[in-house]
Amino acid sequence: MKTLAELAQIQDLEFKGDGNLLLKSVATLENATHDQITFLANPSYTKFLNQTKAGAVILSATAAESYQGNALISNNPYVTFARIAQLFHSINENTMKAQTEIHSSAVVSEKVKLGGFVAVGPLSFIGDDVVIGDNCVIGSQVSIGDGVKLGSDCQIKAGVKIEAGTVIGDRVIVHPGAVIGADGFGLARDKSGWVKIPQTGIVEIGDDCEIGANTTIDCGAIENTKLGNDVRLDNQIQIGHNVQIGDHTVIAGCTAVAGSTKIGKNCFIGGGVGIVGHIEICDGVTIQAMALVTHSITEADSYSSVAPLQPTKQWRRNAVRVKQLDQLTKRVKQLEKNIDD
Repeated sequence: MKTLAELAQIQDLEFKGDGNLLLKSVATLENATHDQITFLANPSYTKFLNQTKAGAVILSATAAESYQGNALISNNPYVTFARIAQLFHSINENTMKAQTEIHSSAVVSEKVKLGGFVAVGPLSFIGDDVVIGDNCVIGSQVSIGDGVKLGSDCQIKAGVKIEAGTVIGDRVIVHPGAVIGADGFGLARDKSGWVKIPQTGIVEIGDDCEIGANTTIDCGAIENTKLGNDVRLDNQIQIGHNVQIGDHTVIAGCTAVAGSTKIGKNCFIGGGVGIVGHIEICDGVTIQAMALVTHSITEADSYSSVAPLQPTKQWRRNAVRVKQLDQLTKRVKQLEKNIDD
């Protein structure tokens, strides 16, 4: 638990109200209790501010002026909330680390190098020559192949599969069911059928990354698939072989990135986006949900490619018009030619 004054000091912020108030966790404005801290970032939730039972609220300076309760004053309440949530989470994790152990049903090679305070859950497997850093928690039914290198303070949750040779940095979270390092979709066409191309590269993941549930990251065909530092992938994402993703890029669920594509730093990619292979996306690009990216992007901007939702009857009429665009273009060109003549 932390007092409001302690939280203010840790975050280098000012507060108003009772600095000795003890707080144990974070919660929403609607459901917070007297020993929890919450936040207001979206104006649409202002209606809950005067009704909240929270011990303290993270507020902008303007909002704090009219609020009568305890407040932590921040220029960015949402980011401050995230940092305080991390703080409380780490306190709970440190309590758990004292109880870490390797479960009796886990299969751990004698050639593994384990750091301090490493926990391995039931029915997990860790192969030869694996290196695992300090303070890592390996969940149940996890499979870690030979030669994997895992940094410190990582969380590998239940059912994750990490194939041989994968390199993962510090403070990485991999959520249940993710598969890292499976073969990429590498095939060559012959008259008699498909010829499989051996996928001999690995996956390299930087520090502070997060890999969502059931997301797959394929190993490289020849060179490596690489994620930079602080890359955040949502659930059910497909990252093809040899893809490179720059630092601080975030990708929402159900997006698919085909092989050998390079995505820059600080990009925001929405859910359900499709990105074809062998293209480059520069730094600072935003791609809206459900877009299809078919060519390289060389200028930082926001890009979209899907029509907004509309009534079905209207959509059907517009779909017919889209099919007529080529014919209409030809008619316009002919009219322009007639006018010129």
